[in-house]
Amino acid sequence: MSMQSPRPSPSAINKARAQHQQATKGSWNKGRWMLLLLALVCAAPVIASYLMYYVFKPTGGTTSYGALIEPQRPIPGELMVTDEKGQPMPLTSLRGKWLMITVNGSDCNEQCATRLYFMRQVRVLQSAERERVVNVWLRTDDKPVSEVIRTAYPQPDTRMLVADQRAVAQWLPTSADTRLTDHIFLVDPNGNLMMRFPKDPDPAKIKGDLAKLLKWSRIG
Repeated sequence: MSMQSPRPSPSAINKARAQHQQATKGSWNKGRWMLLLLALVCAAPVIASYLMYYVFKPTGGTTSYGALIEPQRPIPGELMVTDEKGQPMPLTSLRGKWLMITVNGSDCNEQCATRLYFMRQVRVLQSAERERVVNVWLRTDDKPVSEVIRTAYPQPDTRMLVADQRAVAQWLPTSADTRLTDHIFLVDPNGNLMMRFPKDPDPAKIKGDLAKLLKWSRIG
């Protein structure tokens, strides 16, 4: 004569169901905390670089030579430029590197040539970190660039891109007494405009700002 297993009571069933739900909830909460922790670890370099510039400032002054841009001004998604081969491309395609940007006509007057020289020297002086930096000349017309300038500032270290001046002016801010063509701008690897350096800048101080950012942030 076969014996049947005793049927569990309703209370036992409810208890088992509650234990299963509690275990499932615990696993779900643990998974969410792990995802949050992973996101914080990935964002830490960006957060650190901004905290060091925007929050932790020594008494009596700021930590930077360049003017900090607040609020953030990301590269406009619709800002299109023309590359060295005459092909259109979004400026956002340069995200992933630190960008030093200058704006000028293709004739590149003395002031323009000086800024390009400063940008090249600042980049070179970052030593092993220089590969994280790209210099960008946004040309406000499509006239030919002199061979001397092209030879002195080759790709990919310096990009010479044609852009609409009005579109660029809507993105890059000037001060009350300067023009767009007076400045060097710094954009972080996330595509956010971070700094504007003054007219007739001191390249040694630009180098110092950039060196600190490259040290504090491992992005780009």
